[in-house]
Amino acid sequence: MTDIHALAGAYVLDAVDDVEQAAFARHLDGCESCALELAELREAVARLADPVWSVPPPGLRAEVLAEIRRTPQERTGPVGRAGPDPAGAWRRRLAVAAAAVLLAGGAGAVAWTTQEQRVRDARTEAGVARDEAGRIRAVLAAPDAVVRTVAAPAGGRVTVVASASRDEGVAVLDGLTAPAPGRAYQLWLIEGTTATSAGVLPAGRGGGSTLLSGVRGKGLFGVTEEPAGGSAHPTMTPLVAVALT
Repeated sequence: MTDIHALAGAYVLDAVDDVEQAAFARHLDGCESCALELAELREAVARLADPVWSVPPPGLRAEVLAEIRRTPQERTGPVGRAGPDPAGAWRRRLAVAAAAVLLAGGAGAVAWTTQEQRVRDARTEAGVARDEAGRIRAVLAAPDAVVRTVAAPAGGRVTVVASASRDEGVAVLDGLTAPAPGRAYQLWLIEGTTATSAGVLPAGRGGGSTLLSGVRGKGLFGVTEEPAGGSAHPTMTPLVAVALT
């Protein structure tokens, strides 16, 4: 089981997946040390919104790399240690290192945002992300949430969490074989012979998470491979079909 205390740096930089994000948000309610650490990190990250532009100091790259080497993959906590997860561990190490540099970097950290328009865009995207993250947490915490996981025939798996009371769900595609060039995985909510598109992953991507709307009354969740951008209707039998009830 993951040491949840070690997620603070990754959480503040949105470098966690949906399940980790929901779990850490719940953990904050009862962990004063993590709440304090999060407040400090958020104060540092807030510097990125400063409209001032400056050239990064020559040693910033070396400092980031050095901090990555110094930052431990896990730290002991009451929840325990994680099993091997090289990709996730590297992502968290990089996030924690970046947060540490922000705390110490002063004006150098401001150089990460070089244009005021990019700052405005980031603020807008952050607002949308917070709203979606809140809805995802609500689905995961719903008392009627149903969790289903199905292995894909060619590798990988698909997990769907659905709440009829909220009429929403969360779909997580993990490790599916990348679709052919110019193709993408499309998600469907299916009832009888009617399939309604629930989103399209970026072309060439074999994984990702999507917030689902309108799950109430739907019997199946399906995944097909379609032209990039998606199709109005499925053009093939679903590669993966997950029962929602």
